[in-house]
Amino acid sequence: MKIISYNVNGIRAAISKGFIEWLRHSNPDVICLQEIKATQEQIPTDAITDAGYPYQYYYPATKKGYSGVAILSKIKPNNVVYGTGIQHMDFEGRNLRADFDDCSVMSLYLPSGTNIERLDHKFMFMDDFQLYINELKLTIPNLIICGDYNICHEAIDIHDPVRNKTVSGFLPQERAWLDAFMKSGFIDSFRHFNKDPHHYSWWSYRAGARGNNKGWRIDYNLVSNSMQHRLKRAVILPDAVHSDHCPVLVEIE
Repeated sequence: MKIISYNVNGIRAAISKGFIEWLRHSNPDVICLQEIKATQEQIPTDAITDAGYPYQYYYPATKKGYSGVAILSKIKPNNVVYGTGIQHMDFEGRNLRADFDDCSVMSLYLPSGTNIERLDHKFMFMDDFQLYINELKLTIPNLIICGDYNICHEAIDIHDPVRNKTVSGFLPQERAWLDAFMKSGFIDSFRHFNKDPHHYSWWSYRAGARGNNKGWRIDYNLVSNSMQHRLKRAVILPDAVHSDHCPVLVEIE
């Protein structure tokens, strides 16, 4: 199973930049999208079906043009779960899960901490999400959580760790949470295969950051420890330029 996670920063904008053609060529079995910024009625679902994805699930935010996640699949899931049941998480459309025969795939869009109020919300989300996943793993041990975590895990995951140490996304408390979350039973699939620096999944639109590869690795496919023997490959796909993020891929046997 080939799974991709991609923060498209507006699915309609991404489609105008060739996203559907790219999707057809990339041909994942499942793709998890974040920050779709649209309702299902605003998305050309027939064109996505024609690209090979008849099973489409969209979970937009209550606020129009904001946040939202989706899962597109070639394979029909056995079950789809919208949200977590936790209101402060769900009204922004940040969690969507599809259950297949031998694994479950979640699309996650963790909040950013752009100001003090949002940072407090982010920490509340993180704490409640950890509790939610702890409970979920009791019944769904084979879990793949794909998404934009809005956190760089380690210094190797950011182009300038010194200057960014007080910036949300690389704060010590955020990094400690992500480290503990991984240690609670998940493998960072990309780092499982690749220990090299200078691999990022998001770049600012300012100052030629992408062209100079001054980026952050904040998009992950975290795979349950129980599936380690099934990991085949994990790569970042920086040549896809439909967004300020790029896709991240994992292959599971």
